[in-house]
Amino acid sequence: MIYLDYNATTPLCPTAREAMEPFLSRHYGNPSSVHAAGREARAGVDDARDRLAELLGAKPHELIFTGSGTESNNLAVIGLARAHKSRGRHFICASTEHHAVLNAFEHLGRRDGFDVTFLRVDRHGLIDPDELARAIRADTILVSIMTANNETGVLQPMAELARLCHERGVLLHSDMVQSFGKVETNLEESGCAAASFAAHKFYGPKGAGLLYLRAGVPIEALQFGGAHENQRRPGTENVAAIVGMAAAAEFVLRERAGEQEREEILRDRLWKHVSAACPDAIQNSDVPDRLGNTLNVSFPGLSSETILMALDLEGVCASSGSACMVGSVIASHVLLAMGLSAELAGAAVRFSLGRETTEQEIDRAGATVGRAINRISSTKSQTQRELQGAAI
Repeated sequence: MIYLDYNATTPLCPTAREAMEPFLSRHYGNPSSVHAAGREARAGVDDARDRLAELLGAKPHELIFTGSGTESNNLAVIGLARAHKSRGRHFICASTEHHAVLNAFEHLGRRDGFDVTFLRVDRHGLIDPDELARAIRADTILVSIMTANNETGVLQPMAELARLCHERGVLLHSDMVQSFGKVETNLEESGCAAASFAAHKFYGPKGAGLLYLRAGVPIEALQFGGAHENQRRPGTENVAAIVGMAAAAEFVLRERAGEQEREEILRDRLWKHVSAACPDAIQNSDVPDRLGNTLNVSFPGLSSETILMALDLEGVCASSGSACMVGSVIASHVLLAMGLSAELAGAAVRFSLGRETTEQEIDRAGATVGRAINRISSTKSQTQRELQGAAI
């Protein structure tokens, strides 16, 4: 199997697995208990919080452990909106955000009567800072822009967007689920009031997320039943997963820049293979400012579902976009927002590379994509000829 779907999830790294093991066996106490077993578990959570804070450029009490990136996004968007609604009821986000953000804003607009502006993007998926400046109103209280798009890998001009929000006194949240471990991250310098993360995107366990909330920024809890996480997210902590998340963060940041350069070279090598075998293929968001591991390609005249099935049969794992939309036949909202036709958006495949991807795998994958596309195209042409013949 050749796994090229790292943006959907990554394999658990050995250091995270090793760090988690004691908390799956010996240190099984409830971290809220006062006895020795509970204190051992609490020590694991506290140590992970301290280590993550140092890596992220944050203070330990600014980190809220959650169960996923989606939960982190929901808590940020809905929690901040409700906590600051006395200041205004207008929000802004990009039309290319992950559904964890888009659906949260839509919920606020539909159920709570808030007003949401969805920013347009250019053909590469980039936001124009001037458009954000024009969209900010006197009653705007929150802007949410993802740092790196999960489907195309495009990186937004976050420094400029943060400056605009700061000047206008607007809170900025960023979905950093896809960018952490791939681009430099310093939350203290980011200008963000909140940022969301998910462990399984950077070689940690599934079921562990993180929300950064700048000190002094109020937020309203979405769940009730306990005083965990300073009364911001109740529920017994997933100790082993939290410990694994900290270990994975340390792992992914080791030689980060060098690893991203390696993956970028492999990504471009894959595109060279694909474009040579399929001259009609179109690379989406081919700007320099994008993640080094992500390649999004449209194959005109075909469907992403058919392509993915053909690749899977030959042992290549890829995706049509967001892993949360698996099973959907709807064209990518990200690509549609970038101006692609429904046909091209529905013919897109995302290849995303990771630490275990090798040059040999890229060469094999490139050859496999070429064979699969040519076979599908030939079959489609034969079927069309047969249908035309039957109609005569």
